[in-house]
Amino acid sequence: MAKNSMTLPIFSISFAFFFFFLITSPATGEEQIFGKPVDQKSLGLKKEKASHFRFYWHDVLSGTKPTSVIVIPPAKNSSPMTIFGQTNMMDNPLTIGPDLSSKCVGRAQGIYAAAGQDELGFLMVMNLAFIEGKYNGSTLTVLGRNPALQKVRELSIVGGSGLFRFARGYVEARTQWLDLKTGDATVQYDAYVLHY
Repeated sequence: MAKNSMTLPIFSISFAFFFFFLITSPATGEEQIFGKPVDQKSLGLKKEKASHFRFYWHDVLSGTKPTSVIVIPPAKNSSPMTIFGQTNMMDNPLTIGPDLSSKCVGRAQGIYAAAGQDELGFLMVMNLAFIEGKYNGSTLTVLGRNPALQKVRELSIVGGSGLFRFARGYVEARTQWLDLKTGDATVQYDAYVLHY
């Protein structure tokens, strides 16, 4: 009887392990692969090229239809010169010329946040969504630090979609016009992009 009482628990444990390995093993018996090399041609990637785009970014905080709104006010103890902590959501027009009424070629959609405690500097996170010509529906993703009072600021292009898949590069930003009372601004963007 003692022999039978030992066999049942050993059999049960063995069956449980067998069943566990059976359900956790792939059905095909092949090892699952997390990542593998892929042929660039299968993704439609041809020769990489470099392009330059110039457009104007219009940040409108004033009026009845602002394109940028404060979603988080600045910290109570922040300097009025740095507005540390203030975060804006934007859907800013991108135009071909410096005038807001010039042809719109896209939208800058994302956020910028005042990230400097000692100087005015913004964390910029935005998609440049193009709506014109062959780039209609394609985007460039921009991320970086924008020390707003410097003459030329450089931000990284970290990716894109559509015709800009696998894009990388940088943007140079130059303020063309700023209304100190309202905060409205026009900034020239020169985007230098490597893409396929």
